[in-house]
Amino acid sequence: MVNRDLCWIKSSYSGSQGGNCVEVAPNRRGLVLVRDTMDRGGTVLGFRVAPWRQFAAEIKEGCDRS
Repeated sequence: MVNRDLCWIKSSYSGSQGGNCVEVAPNRRGLVLVRDTMDRGGTVLGFRVAPWRQFAAEIKEGCDRS
């Protein structure tokens, strides 16, 4: 079960029309948690901070190329 006190932040790339929406939240164990905005009670993935930052940077770089 996910702590309800987490500060979930919706991706700025998530549109208001639904679709591919994700939210992220840091937790006290040093992880970045990721969930589907449309299924907030569903599966939550946890990533260590450094790999998450690298992933996010690579995604952003790919978006900037198009």
